[in-house]
Amino acid sequence: MSRLGPIVTLAAGAVLAAGLGVASVTATPAADPTAAATDTTDPNDTTETTAPDGSGAETTAPATGPSPKPEPTGSAAPGTEAPDSEADTKLDYAGRVPGNGGLIAISVRGGKAIGYFCDGRTEAWFKGDAAGGKVGLEGFGTAAAGATLGGGKATGWLKIGGRKWNFTAATVKKPSGLYRATAQVRGARLRAGWIVLRRPEGGFTQVGAAVLDETQVRVPELDGERPTAPVTMDGATIYPKDVDGFIQEMR
Repeated sequence: MSRLGPIVTLAAGAVLAAGLGVASVTATPAADPTAAATDTTDPNDTTETTAPDGSGAETTAPATGPSPKPEPTGSAAPGTEAPDSEADTKLDYAGRVPGNGGLIAISVRGGKAIGYFCDGRTEAWFKGDAAGGKVGLEGFGTAAAGATLGGGKATGWLKIGGRKWNFTAATVKKPSGLYRATAQVRGARLRAGWIVLRRPEGGFTQVGAAVLDETQVRVPELDGERPTAPVTMDGATIYPKDVDGFIQEMR
């Protein structure tokens, strides 16, 4: 089993209060090699080739409130993906973020968009709007992202903790994409997020992070072919949802 770089999954920090629809950034310095992003390899799997981020965004730096999100344009630029009825839009993108070893996933449903970034050490949830072939996303504090949709990919930028990266995320189909789980475990609130990405040579790359209240816990690996199959986390059975199962919670 190959791995997505030397990364580990840690999560702790403050939560921006707005129900489950809050964007988040989480970063902690500790390391847990067993909780790193993993690849589930199936050498016989030759399907779907993929080219390479409610709780909220949590940061180790003091929060100063949400930053203004990029404003989507009112009309689609040439080559962008803007259907006749934006209410019917259903798009999913996932890919690597060059320069930081993480993955980002963006999903658009109608005029709403959500995103998730994770590199095993830092995670960030985003929410925002989609219009005219563009997406504007905001997270906790100064965390933000934006992308232009077109040509089967989302081309954009990601800003977390004062740093900024560019990325290109290809259109993906399930089981690739964004997954999330929440639960109450012994009176504590559990939140976990994953990005699953099918690899061109077969198998899957995935990365994720999990928090039990303010404590980092090991994030389990999802079944690449069935990411919504139940998993055991901190002694409890957890039921991951795909983006269609939780996007309404993040309004």
